[in-house]
Amino acid sequence: MSELNTNDANVARAAHLDTASLSDAMDRLGINGQCYKLAPRDNGFRMAGRAFTVLYGPAAKPAGTVGDFIDDVPAGGVVVLDNGGREDATVWGDIMTELAHKKGIAGTVIDGICRDVAMCRKLGYPVYSRGHWMRTGKDRVQVEAVNVPVNIGNVRVAPGDILRGDADGVVAIPREHEEQVLSVAEEIETAENRIREAVRNGSRLDEARKVNQYHQLQTKR
Repeated sequence: MSELNTNDANVARAAHLDTASLSDAMDRLGINGQCYKLAPRDNGFRMAGRAFTVLYGPAAKPAGTVGDFIDDVPAGGVVVLDNGGREDATVWGDIMTELAHKKGIAGTVIDGICRDVAMCRKLGYPVYSRGHWMRTGKDRVQVEAVNVPVNIGNVRVAPGDILRGDADGVVAIPREHEEQVLSVAEEIETAENRIREAVRNGSRLDEARKVNQYHQLQTKR
């Protein structure tokens, strides 16, 4: 995982929770936060931080820039790029990866694709996207706005929301609900750890799950 803002208590809490537990917590609370189809470019990537959002659109003529925003992203933040799910043009590559890693940015999330995957793997810089391909976004897409609400994997992400990524994908935790989501996710992980411990000590799985209400942990309440 890249640098984490240790002064942000809720980001630190999110970093210690699996996306699966956070997903279950949001299901219980009726919050849509699971970013569909976004996967890590390496299964070892882990990421947690607050969103710095960028909205893309089709390029005009003459084309606008694909983005020089990286200098404005704070250390510990997550770059969140809404390219409308496009898989025919990239919006992130090795120069951005190298600078983001140097600045201590926590990671990058793209509703679209990236390129130069070897660099992010070499540096251990977390990138989550729909895929990767080499075709440039220059003259195909352009930045429309920075730090506005965006759509990432069918999830609304606003600037400052917490993004958590692991091998299973990415969840976005709305700022206005983060305390509740984190508390429920911590409760779920505690219950699942009790089940594991009971089974290790000889209990039947069905009994351990029943005692800890496993099948209702994610049920909407």
